[in-house]
Amino acid sequence: MCLAVPGQVVAILGDDELTRVARVAFGGIVKVVALAFVPAARVGDYVLVHAGVAIAVVNAEEAARTLAELATLAEDAA
Repeated sequence: MCLAVPGQVVAILGDDELTRVARVAFGGIVKVVALAFVPAARVGDYVLVHAGVAIAVVNAEEAARTLAELATLAEDAA
């Protein structure tokens, strides 16, 4: 099983669709993520990230719902 986590694109670095990366915020932590699979991603978009690669663009509501579910799981595990 794999897990993709939503994060918000805060900056995009580079112009080449195959090599550009983004700074993506995950609840206060910012990571550099490859954007080769989501060439349409723009600053402000939410992307699903798996293993350092954005694999899909999702809307804000979907991202919020997923983050709420992950928070519930974390609370239940504590």
